[in-house]
Amino acid sequence: MNQIWGSMEQYNTVVWHWPIAVYLFLAGLSAGAIISAIVIKWMKGNDVSPWDGIIKAGSILAPVTIGAGLLLLITDLTRPLHFWKLLIHYNFGSVMTLGVLALFAYFPVVILFFMGVFKKELFETGPLQFLAPLANLALAYAKVIESVTLILAVGVGAYTGFLLSAMNSYPLFNTPVLPALFLVSGISAGISANLVAGLLFFNSSTKDGNVSYLHGLDVKVSFVELFFLFILFVGMFYQGGSAAHVAKAALSTGGLSTLLWLGVIGLGLVLPIGLNFALPHGVKHSHGFVIFNSLIVLVGVMSLRYYILYAGQIFVG
Repeated sequence: MNQIWGSMEQYNTVVWHWPIAVYLFLAGLSAGAIISAIVIKWMKGNDVSPWDGIIKAGSILAPVTIGAGLLLLITDLTRPLHFWKLLIHYNFGSVMTLGVLALFAYFPVVILFFMGVFKKELFETGPLQFLAPLANLALAYAKVIESVTLILAVGVGAYTGFLLSAMNSYPLFNTPVLPALFLVSGISAGISANLVAGLLFFNSSTKDGNVSYLHGLDVKVSFVELFFLFILFVGMFYQGGSAAHVAKAALSTGGLSTLLWLGVIGLGLVLPIGLNFALPHGVKHSHGFVIFNSLIVLVGVMSLRYYILYAGQIFVG
């Protein structure tokens, strides 16, 4: 057994494994990417084509990441070929059902957003020209589509937290703070992913006002994420009983506590915040630093999903 991290096989309470953690990460990233892209698109000067690189990045990342996440989720099912039954059997008292409905509505609208953004490049000529009427429709009703997408993205970003928080027998899951924490960390991941993709693939520059705005916003969102993480554990301690015991164990026991303190808090939150305060303006707004900063934020958010999923199942009082 690895003496640092320990083996997950020793814990028979673990039902949901790493594919679920990756799905939770990708769903949050998708929501955050489209939210930040829409915010940028609604800023003055970005409401006409050619679209900003950050908008293009978000329009691609949102459908790709949610599609990859859903595929991973389906393949992890005991009977993956029966996943379609989730689309026709509904229990409106179930958080799972509400989440499926939100995803069922979310995926088509992010595709429409993508088609509106890339209408000129992909749908005016070439093999996808037959989709031009749909792309024209997406562009004509862009504001409506963006408004609906924004609302659904917030729902998708938070619903994974609601899904876990509905597990009453797991104290670390069963907290009202978890949906807010997952939404905020997903927005942080989406901003970071958009910055990386925009700078590397869409000719964005750190001199652009949109890149500078999102980079600064990411630091502020990290503060909020750190605050919600603090509130989650403080709230558990104040509950007393098994919740307080679970909080203490989750903060101090084994490799998972190491992941929390070093991966989530240290690398993903404190380091980006500290560097953005300590470094001179020219350095922290350089091309290389913005990419580095965004990547460590993404690692931190993925670590958070992994930590919450496993610690929530292992430490149960």
